[in-house]
Amino acid sequence: MLPHHLSRFLPTEADTIRLGQDLALALRAGDVLALEGDLGAGKTTLARALVRANAGDEALDVPSPTFTLVQQYDGRVPLSHFDLYRLGGAAELDELGFDEVLETGAAIIEWPDRAEDRLPPTTVTVAIEIEGEGRSARLSGTGPAYDRMARSLAIRDFLAGVGLAEAQRMAFPGDASARHYETVTQGSGDPLVLMDSPPLVLGPPVKDGKPYAIIAHTARTVAAFVAVGKALEAAGVSVPHVHAADLDNGFLLLSHLGSGRFLDEAGQPVAERYAAAAGLLATLHRRDWPLDIPAAPGAVHRLPPFDRDALMIEVDLLPQWYLPWRAGKAATPEFLESFAAAWNSVFDRLEAAEKSIVLRDFHSPNIIWRGDREGLDRLGILDYQDALYGPAAYDVASLAMDARVTVPDAVEAATVDAYVAARHADGPFDEDAFREAYAICAAQRNTKILGIFVRLKQRDGKPGYIAHLPRIRAYLRKALRHPALAPVAALYEAHGLLSEEA
Repeated sequence: MLPHHLSRFLPTEADTIRLGQDLALALRAGDVLALEGDLGAGKTTLARALVRANAGDEALDVPSPTFTLVQQYDGRVPLSHFDLYRLGGAAELDELGFDEVLETGAAIIEWPDRAEDRLPPTTVTVAIEIEGEGRSARLSGTGPAYDRMARSLAIRDFLAGVGLAEAQRMAFPGDASARHYETVTQGSGDPLVLMDSPPLVLGPPVKDGKPYAIIAHTARTVAAFVAVGKALEAAGVSVPHVHAADLDNGFLLLSHLGSGRFLDEAGQPVAERYAAAAGLLATLHRRDWPLDIPAAPGAVHRLPPFDRDALMIEVDLLPQWYLPWRAGKAATPEFLESFAAAWNSVFDRLEAAEKSIVLRDFHSPNIIWRGDREGLDRLGILDYQDALYGPAAYDVASLAMDARVTVPDAVEAATVDAYVAARHADGPFDEDAFREAYAICAAQRNTKILGIFVRLKQRDGKPGYIAHLPRIRAYLRKALRHPALAPVAALYEAHGLLSEEA
C-alpha cells in the first residue's frame, strides 16, 4: 500500500512546537514516529514539544539523547526518545530494548535510517526541511497511527477556521467509545471543549444481515448530538452549546459546562444530587417530544425507536460475551432459545409502558454538578447523541443503578421516589406501571452492561471494566426480584449467572 502524506508550512518555531503538541495528542502505545531532516532543521524542537505535551509539562527537561541513545518519559503514553546517530548497527536496537518499549509505549526516532529495516511498517515519518524563513513538515505513513495523526492535524485546521489557530489543546479522558475530547484555550478566553467523533464504523453483520450499531440505533454522526442537544436546550436543560461544527468530519466546538463532579469528593453518590437529576428526568418526561429534530439547515435527525430489536440485541451481549467468559464455554442453542423466549415475554410487558426521550447513558460520568446555580441549571448534561424514543423509566434506572459507582439501596430508593413524587405532582401518574417498567429497564440495562464490560476487556483490551461486574450483578439481582421478571430470574438462577465467585 502506498503511503499517504500531507504537508504543513511552519513559519515560526511556535508553529513547530504546536505541530509536536498536535502529534502528541494522537499517540498510542505501539506507535513509532520517525523524524527526518538535516542538522538544524528542527527535529529536536519538534521532539521536545511532543515529549512535553505528552507529559503535560511544558517545563520538562528534555535533553538530546545523542550520547545516551534513548531517553524515556512518563506521560499520557509512556514515550521513548531515540537518537540513533551514534548507533553502531541496527542490531544494537535490541540492547536498547526497542521492541519492549513498543509493547507498552510509543517511540520517537531521530536518524531513523540507522535502524535499517527494523522499524515497523506502520511507522509514521515526519520529514522537516528549511523553507525560506520557516520550515516545512511532510507527514507520511499508512495505518491507524498515520490516520490518527492526520486527524489531529485536521482538528488544528478546524480550529484555525474559527479563529483558534494558536489555541492550546489538552486531551481529557473520554468514554468507552471511539470519541475523544479536548479542552481548547486561547489567550484569556473561556475554555471550550473539542469533541472528535469520527463517523461510526458499522462493523460486520450480526443478525438478519445488519451490524450491531444499526439494530441498536447507535448514532452514526455528530449530527445526532447537535440535534438532540438543541431539543434538550429548548426544554430548559443545560447542555454544551455548539459554537462551531464540521458535521462531515465529526468535529464540534462546545461550551465548557464546568468541572463540578456529580459525585462527592470521595467519589460517592450524593442523595440530593441524584434526586435533582431524577427531577430533571421528570421534567423531560412530561413533555411531548418530536421524532424529527433539526440538526442543521436542510438536515433533520430522526429520533430512533428503542424497539424490541434494539432491546434484544443489547441483552444478547450477555450470551455472546459474558456467559462464555464466566462459564468457559459458548452458550448452547438450548440456552439461547430459552434466553430469547424469557426476554421476549418480559418485553411484551414493556410495550404498554410510557414512552419519552431516552438519553441512554444518564448516569454520573455524564452529569456535571453546578451547585452555585438553581433549578435545572444545577445539572449540566453530556453524552446524549445516542438518544432514542422509548420507555421513560429507562433513564431513571440508568441513574439510580449507576454503572460506575455503587448506589446504596437508600439512595436508589430516594432517587426513584423523587421521580415518582415529581410525576404525581404534575398530574395523573400510574406509579405501579412505572415501577414495573423501571425493574424491566434496570434488568435489561444491567444485562447489557455485563456483556459490554467483558467485551471491553476481551475485544478492546480494557481490563479495568471487569472490576465493575460485582456491582452490576448486584443491581441485576435486585431488579430481578420484581414479579414481571420471573422468567428471566429463573433462567439466570438456573445457570448461576449472577452468583459471586469465591
